[in-house]
Amino acid sequence: MSADITIRPVTREDHDIWMPLWKGYQRFYKTDIPDETSAVTWRRFLDPDEPMFAALAFDGARAVGMVHYIFHRSCWTVGDYVYLQDLYVAEGLRGGGIGRKLIEFVYEDAKAKGASRVHWLTHETNTDAMKLYDRIASKSGFIQYRQMFA
Repeated sequence: MSADITIRPVTREDHDIWMPLWKGYQRFYKTDIPDETSAVTWRRFLDPDEPMFAALAFDGARAVGMVHYIFHRSCWTVGDYVYLQDLYVAEGLRGGGIGRKLIEFVYEDAKAKGASRVHWLTHETNTDAMKLYDRIASKSGFIQYRQMFA
């Protein structure tokens, strides 16, 4: 991997290079998101009226990572919060700083748009990623509860 990792927002032309990373992310978390849902998600990333964003990390011309994030309102601040929903670095390239660069890209976009915080979740077994997260963010102390519908 070169030291010249670049991060940029996705464009319409990036669908075919985004999809293998998105599928890799799903394999990592042992899930299979329906193609229809992925198609809707992709359209949302490209819609300027949607609060959803995606960016890709490149090593030269090769896409090596992706991040998805969502701006949302809060009752606690004037500025939006940004939920970093999905972060993925291609297998074999983790631990080389790509994940950090993707998170820092989200931090910069959030600040530029007046957000007051970036937050995310990870699975308790994702200990390798937590080593990075512990260096660049603080744990909130909150535990997630959820009720699934359909």
